[in-house]
Amino acid sequence: MSFSLPSVPTPKNEVCRSYPPGSADAVALAKAVEEVKATVHEVPLIIGGKEVWTEKKGEQHCPGDHKHILARYSMATEEHVKQAIEAALVAKQTWEEMHWTRRAAILLRTADLLTGKYRYQLNAACMLGQGKTVWQGEIDAIAETADFLRFNPKYLEEIYKVQPPENSPGCWNRVEYRPLEGFVWALSPFNFTSIGANLCTSPALMGNVVVWKPSSTAVYSNYIFMKIMMEAGLPAGVINFLPGSGALMAKVILSNPHFAGIHFTGSTAVFEDIQSTIAKNIKLYRIYPRCVGETGGKDFHFIHESADVPTAVNSTIRASFEYQGQKCSACSRVYCPDTLWESQFLPLLKSQMAKITMGEPEDFHNYVTAVIDNISFTKLKQHIDDARAAKDAEIVIGGECDSSKGWYIQPTVIHAKDPHYVTMREELFGPVVTVYVYKASEVDKALELCDTTSQYALTGSVFAKDSSFIEHALVKLRHSEGNFYINDKCTGAVVGQQPFGGARKSGTNDKAGMHLNLLRWVSVRAIKESFTPLDDFRYPHMQ
Repeated sequence: MSFSLPSVPTPKNEVCRSYPPGSADAVALAKAVEEVKATVHEVPLIIGGKEVWTEKKGEQHCPGDHKHILARYSMATEEHVKQAIEAALVAKQTWEEMHWTRRAAILLRTADLLTGKYRYQLNAACMLGQGKTVWQGEIDAIAETADFLRFNPKYLEEIYKVQPPENSPGCWNRVEYRPLEGFVWALSPFNFTSIGANLCTSPALMGNVVVWKPSSTAVYSNYIFMKIMMEAGLPAGVINFLPGSGALMAKVILSNPHFAGIHFTGSTAVFEDIQSTIAKNIKLYRIYPRCVGETGGKDFHFIHESADVPTAVNSTIRASFEYQGQKCSACSRVYCPDTLWESQFLPLLKSQMAKITMGEPEDFHNYVTAVIDNISFTKLKQHIDDARAAKDAEIVIGGECDSSKGWYIQPTVIHAKDPHYVTMREELFGPVVTVYVYKASEVDKALELCDTTSQYALTGSVFAKDSSFIEHALVKLRHSEGNFYINDKCTGAVVGQQPFGGARKSGTNDKAGMHLNLLRWVSVRAIKESFTPLDDFRYPHMQ
């Protein structure tokens, strides 16, 4: 019982630490990296708050040193998935009836724990297991994760405050934001620890119970986060942690009548398969399941001839190659005018990219590390080899690949003579960007190409000083992306500042990092309470 109308502390974005050489932060993180890598970590399932160990195991290897096993994890069977669903449904009533301030407090406490007590351990796990540099690990596993945990409770408070504006004489109207009936499946990717955290906690914050399948190549950092939530007071069964096969889980989860929704980040093909299965099973479910998904991207930088070239070049390097291009928002195609390409853009791009350092994440001087696994390495190498042999494309920077110790792909720039060349259309998810040089006199044709070439619409940037062109591009590219940047890179959306999500085949655009996403996890009930007795059923015109 609550006897007040409390207000969530005003959230502020977590300040990222820069780890300069010799600093206390750098020393502490280096020690944590050494300690995390010194052990093969055993990771269980967590069902109903209890650790469950299985005979079948999977292994998570370090991308930069692929012979090194970072973690060995238990893999869920169909029976474990059924147990997790049952544990979630058992926990459901108590959790949804808990006062919202208690649910919010658990997330806020989790944020404080991971930015304090567990900051270095979680960052180290993310760096080693997912191949992130110190900065990329900091902005993901620490800052963005904490931001989700602190901003979402404030969004919840704001949602709950939205009530009907009118009340007729003698009555009181109100609405309540109920959790969904059933359980939510959270299916998270390897590339952001923060995404895994948000996919499971945002439905839970709104009173839902969750079965969470982490990516097999991000298991260890996700497990640490799960343990931090439990330390923060997360009740047993509210979120159940299930590493293992996604296809196996889908078979059980999507055939359960209590399935209420999926919170997904991953490939377009997998999301479409899931939605197809849901459609086939639609008569089975007690409610129409909510499908919230962020999928692929073929994100662009469009350079106008009025652009500040150093800004465009340096922004393109950051957007294309940070975290080895393994961001859904990473720049993977560039449209550059012929008036700038050979005279300014390409020469500066070459000189700046010559400064890029590549190696293992333990060396804090490195700008890029390895791609996530052999599947990714093989796919990227094939595209690079194809471009090298193609008549309508050429590699102008990079192109070297080395898998002897880690899955290393040198940051690569392809110049495509055909605007529909394969790497201008298909998502690669690696440190490869393709440039098409357009005639500056035909800029509208180039904008149309930018809009129509890809099936995706996640992020995009325009670089220009000409204000009229910027306004023109905003209109012409209105549906080409969900996040549009002007004179800035197309990556780096910040919770509370740039809510993230794309349209077309990039997802359902429900905007993580904003109240809109949380609204997908509630079912609103309108309540009218009348205070005046009704003495007669007849209306005045009948008398």
